[in-house]
Order: sequence, then structure tokens, then C-alpha cells
Amino acid sequence: MIYGETTELKATLEYDLQQERDFSYNGLSMSEIIAHLARFVSRLWQIHVFAEGNTRTTAVFFIKYLRTLGFDVTNDVFAENAWYFRNAMVRANYNNLEKGVHETTEYLELFLRNLLLGEHNVLKSRYTHIRWSDEIQGLVEKKQDINNEKQDIGNKKQDIQEKLPYYKELADHSIKGKTLSNIKTLYWNFGLEKIFGRTEVMEALGITASPSSELISRMKNSGIIESVKGMGKGKYRFRP
Repeated sequence: MIYGETTELKATLEYDLQQERDFSYNGLSMSEIIAHLARFVSRLWQIHVFAEGNTRTTAVFFIKYLRTLGFDVTNDVFAENAWYFRNAMVRANYNNLEKGVHETTEYLELFLRNLLLGEHNVLKSRYTHIRWSDEIQGLVEKKQDINNEKQDIGNKKQDIQEKLPYYKELADHSIKGKTLSNIKTLYWNFGLEKIFGRTEVMEALGITASPSSELISRMKNSGIIESVKGMGKGKYRFRP
């Protein structure tokens, strides 16, 4: 990803916001509105005004902005799909013409259709991976009915005892409630292979630096994550 130049952040941000102020939504269909909003928020994110928490700050601003447009939105969809939201904005800005990769807002539009229209499109981070493009052909056109396509959470997400091989360690350390829920969310996002640090935890959970560091420390002390060497300081992965 190429982000905004440090010396031009303020001017670039003001330009994009002015372009949005001048834009008229009059006469547009909801699909056209969503396509425009996807382009607007992805460009705003790409400027990268904030070194830390840029995705989270963009999400908070976007929620507030959508409310000024009359949409009744909350943080739920963002919190449940934080990693997908971030990856969708990467795909909305990433080009590699030599390899035939072009920026696309299709993934971000699926996210916004869930957020604004109450649809139930499956938002899996791996769908945004370029190598998955052939396998998910037609995903944008296919609108999934909740009764037929959306699996029950009990089937879609395995029980923590089955999903985490160290469930006993969690119980032994009296980890429960919100902390347990956050650990499950991280596990579903990263699995056993993906390496992560504080920034990835912040983006996946939509929390700030301090609670992210505290959660990582607790997981490390509980023996459910392990440090990864050779990837820089503060990098971890879930222990098999």
C-alpha cells in the first residue's frame, strides 16, 4: 500500500472532504450511494492521517458521518468484521498492473450492504485475498438469504473447547467474559498460522493500544500465544 505523503496529509484530507461536501446524492439508487460511499471512505483511509489506529479512527468518523446522512448505524458490523473491513479498504486502493490486479470496492460494498441494508453477505477476510479471486467469482452478485445461507453461530463458529486446544489454560487463569470473547475473535481472525502484533489486535477488536497490550500480555502469560522470532519485536501467534 502507498499512503499519503506526510507533508501533504492536511491538504489531501481537506481536498477529499471538500469533494464529499460538493457531492450530491440526489436521484441515486442505494447501490449507487453505497458505491460512492465505498470510494469515499477508502480514499479517506488511504490518506492515513493517523499513524496508529488509522482504521479504527476512520471507522468512527464514518459511522458519525453516515448518521448525518440519516442512516441508523452502530459499531457492531465494524467490531465483528474489523479485519475484513481493513482488508476491503486495502483492495479498494491496491493496484499491481503487472500481475493484473486492479483496485476494487466490491468487498467494501458487500460490507456496506450489510451495514446499511441489513443484508447478510459473508464477510471472510480470506475472500479479499488476491489468490481467492477465482474461487469467489460471482460473490458480489449473489445476495445470501439469512435463512438459507447464514449458518447458525453454533455451527459456524466451533465451541471454544473444540476450537482452542488450550481451553483448560483459559479456565485455569479465570479468563472469561469480554476477555474470552476477544480471544475467540482473535483466534477466528488469525488462526494458528497468522502472525500478529499490537496493531493487528487493535484493528481486529477495535480497541486502543493500552488494552491491546494488556490482552497480549495476558494471553502470553496464559501460554496460549507464543513469541515469533525474526519478525521484529512484539510479534506472536497462537500456540498449536
